[in-house]
Amino acid sequence: MDAHSRGQADEFDPADQWVLNPQTGNYELRLDHSTGQPPAAPQPRGSRRAGAPRKEPGPARPATDEGPRTREEPRVESRADSRTESRTESRSGARGRGGTRANVPGQRSRRAGKGQAEAANAAVGRRKRKPQKSRKKKALVWTGGVMAFLLVGLTVGGYFVYQHFNGNIDTIDVQGAGSGGFKKDQPVNILLIGTDKRTGAGNEGYGDVGSVGHAETTLLFHVSKDRTNATVLSIPRDLITDIPDCETKTADGTEVIPGAQQARFNISLGQNGRDPGCTMRTVKELTGLTIDHFMMADFDAVKTMSTAVGGVEVCVGKDVDDPKSKLKLSKGTHNLQGEQALAFVRTRHAFGNESDLSRIETQQQFLSSMIRKMKSGDTLTSPSKLFKLAEAATDALTVDSGIGSIQKLSDLAMELAKVDPKNITFTTLPVLDNPAEVVKATVVVNEAKADPLFSMMQNDVSLTEVQQKEEEAEKAAKSKQEALLKGTKADASDVRVDVFNGGGPQGSAQETLNWLQNTEGVLKSTNKGNAPADVAKTTLEYAPNQADQARALAEMMGLPAAGMKPGTEDAVGLEAMTLTLGKDFKGAGVPITGAAKAPEGVQKVEADKQVCAK
Repeated sequence: MDAHSRGQADEFDPADQWVLNPQTGNYELRLDHSTGQPPAAPQPRGSRRAGAPRKEPGPARPATDEGPRTREEPRVESRADSRTESRTESRSGARGRGGTRANVPGQRSRRAGKGQAEAANAAVGRRKRKPQKSRKKKALVWTGGVMAFLLVGLTVGGYFVYQHFNGNIDTIDVQGAGSGGFKKDQPVNILLIGTDKRTGAGNEGYGDVGSVGHAETTLLFHVSKDRTNATVLSIPRDLITDIPDCETKTADGTEVIPGAQQARFNISLGQNGRDPGCTMRTVKELTGLTIDHFMMADFDAVKTMSTAVGGVEVCVGKDVDDPKSKLKLSKGTHNLQGEQALAFVRTRHAFGNESDLSRIETQQQFLSSMIRKMKSGDTLTSPSKLFKLAEAATDALTVDSGIGSIQKLSDLAMELAKVDPKNITFTTLPVLDNPAEVVKATVVVNEAKADPLFSMMQNDVSLTEVQQKEEEAEKAAKSKQEALLKGTKADASDVRVDVFNGGGPQGSAQETLNWLQNTEGVLKSTNKGNAPADVAKTTLEYAPNQADQARALAEMMGLPAAGMKPGTEDAVGLEAMTLTLGKDFKGAGVPITGAAKAPEGVQKVEADKQVCAK
């Protein structure tokens, strides 16, 4: 393209428009618009590659024999042009020929103006901040590594603590004496056995140093299926009862140790090599409750555990000075631990009638207070106390192999911890002085009071008031059913009943018949064998004109109103009622659902209340 095609005058030489700038040393194009030259047409956007040097047509040259010169001469941009170009390119973006966006960023001029330099510096600044981001990543990685190291360290520490506690626990295989293990959706029965073994520093001074360890203090801890309540039954060591044969594990295998009839309960452990499994079997025979596990401890357990929780608060209603147990306390409240705590639970002559039964009550008060202390915020929020308690408990306890690890003991503890202390009740097996003795030294079971108590435990009936929400409809139905039990009752001799076994153990119908006839005087009763089908609940079907007989029989059997099934037509002649024993039947004379409340005179200590020993 020549000057004429750009509208320039023939006499105007375009070469004269290129002027050397002495300040920069570059040639710059200076257009003199006074000559009437029109401004150059604006260059279409995207007509060149972004960032490439702008090319201006050079001056027109005459044709030679070498042919016309058509190559464009490069234009050296001024700083102003460079700034303009930078702004133009920043607005338009990097585009390729034909206006399409290029795939690569534009190239910057080596002679970048101030604005372009600033932009470049900013870009460089952005690039320089990348290592900063990298440093943050490294810091996070380092921190994460430290945290991982700490966690691993804690885990290793926890593992060694876990192994340490596991190593503390002594176990005994009780050869199938228990249920096979507690279940989270079933009642739990734990036998707590305190022996009179004098192991441990300072305990040799209590006498009988060579004792093999008899069942000195025995408590059956029964937790209800729904975990709303628990009953702790103390069994006197001097109770006369039958001890069954029991299988024990020896170094040479297993051995069956013969039982003993009418013997002291405390020799169910230790005597003739009997292990805690023998005590578990004895308690099952006595109460009808299958024991899930046992925990056994000696004198040291009281000292170490009371110390671990920072002392157990007890109250005494009078000044005490017992030289035999070495317990000396003034009237009032005291915080006992160590030797003092052991002296408190051992004393027989400080309180009550100075018998073993009075000592049981004192021990129950101590254990109630310890439960309150263990469940208090003062203990549960103190890592040091919890550690000491775990250390003392695992070191002092001997348990059956079914719970012989920290994990299993923790699982059991979680179940027991669900019970609110206000619904934990301590009681003592109802007993009478042994009538066969002139000098009263032993006791026998008071069956009239013990049987209802056993029934309550078997049926999860609490000895304390457990609040339960009931719908109005359920209350109305219950009230209607209870009305069936109200009214006159026939004499036992007038009760006619046919007995069917519909789910009880084999022989239940005959066992019930014998009990009705020989114990209750219901002579007009008949064993009809097995029922047509098994039933879950024991039921009594009767006619309207047999209601007085039904009420009498229901009272004898402890049958609830729900088991009463009145008919619509009267019985004719000597027609008998129908009693069907269900799967809830536990034995002749055992109430079907248990007593509604504990018999009069049954001793109780509630775990959430402090009682002063007197």
